[in-house]
Amino acid sequence: MDRFNHPPGRMTRRSLLGATGVAGLALMTARSWAQSLYNLGLPGKLSVRPLTTAFPQKGEMVLQRTRPPLLETPMEVFNVGTITPNDRFFVRWHWAAVPEAVDEAAFRLKVRGHVDKEIELTLDQILHDFERIEYQAINQCSGNSRGLFQPSVAGGEWGNGAMGNALWTGIRLKDVLDRAGVKSGAVDVRMGGLDEALMPDAPKFLKSLAVDHARDGEVMIAFAMNKEQLPLLNGFPLRLVVPGWYSTYWVKMLTDIEVLDHPDDQFWMAKAYQIPKTPFGNIAPGTKDFPKEPINRMVPRSFVTNLKDGQLVKPAAPLAISGIAMGGDAGVAKVELSIDDGKSWSAASLGADGGKYAFRRFAGSIATPVSGTMTILARCTNNNGIAQPPAMIWNPGGYMQCGIERTRITVGGGV
Repeated sequence: MDRFNHPPGRMTRRSLLGATGVAGLALMTARSWAQSLYNLGLPGKLSVRPLTTAFPQKGEMVLQRTRPPLLETPMEVFNVGTITPNDRFFVRWHWAAVPEAVDEAAFRLKVRGHVDKEIELTLDQILHDFERIEYQAINQCSGNSRGLFQPSVAGGEWGNGAMGNALWTGIRLKDVLDRAGVKSGAVDVRMGGLDEALMPDAPKFLKSLAVDHARDGEVMIAFAMNKEQLPLLNGFPLRLVVPGWYSTYWVKMLTDIEVLDHPDDQFWMAKAYQIPKTPFGNIAPGTKDFPKEPINRMVPRSFVTNLKDGQLVKPAAPLAISGIAMGGDAGVAKVELSIDDGKSWSAASLGADGGKYAFRRFAGSIATPVSGTMTILARCTNNNGIAQPPAMIWNPGGYMQCGIERTRITVGGGV
């Protein structure tokens, strides 16, 4: 039974906040970390990572780091559909002091700062006092695919699996801000969660949106993910959803909202997550003294998901090609395929449209030769007319990789 199948405008506390989300979840179970190994296919470097099922509410995930937890979704998951299951959804935290339990009765969402009145909302009020909204949106780490950067850069070397698409349910951030009353002269809205830095002089993880963005009616305070309560590691009990923007803004375990009358100049906005102020954040390796800006909107990407790089396929036969695409901050307009290194392109067919912020499936077919190798390219263009760049991008932070992926196959008679 759908645990969210209740009369509009109201859900019971029991239906959303069951014991599994509140009673306290250890971040590690007694099971061993690695059951097997997974090859991320990173160029020119160690690509193998352990697969683990040792985290609560999570199935088999690629283990990038234990503390703070960094768990990557295996690419095979993205070949099943456009919605990423909660138990296979990637995990990324900045600091290791992640709460292992949340007391629902004591939890409060605070709104303070440049407002008419400071307020504190209980989970019950979040569930019952505001209109509910729902949409699909891709949550993608800013550093997704960092392991593909050449030359390599510092930071977690993700493959392509630090992303996922979910159906999010929650309330508008705008409505919560309106209850507090945003004063004239407000500039930014800064959000923080329950996670804390380990050292007293380390900056707490905080992210801000311009006040007009925060109040656009799309930014969500989510309490549900794919019709289930948020997993602990994905931000239970509340998280911010900023559709079309990279996940650094999607603050997990959201507990504090501060309206500012000045631009947010703290570390996580002014120094961290800075990208070159160029198309796709792309610069030549070694470039210095370039203009920067905080990372923001996502850009188009596409991935062939039914074939693996290096796969052996049947000769002289039709070969089905399918995968997923994202438009970034706009819908997917088209996906094209090429087998001659981009000299010519053919249109793929598009699957159902889950909304402008969601994954969209594509499919096509090619004829394989009698023998040899082939390289398949997939290129997404969004509804704003922006297409993926032909080559992999580079910047020193390893952010917003979006170059056209290449899937190499071998045609052989042993299939």
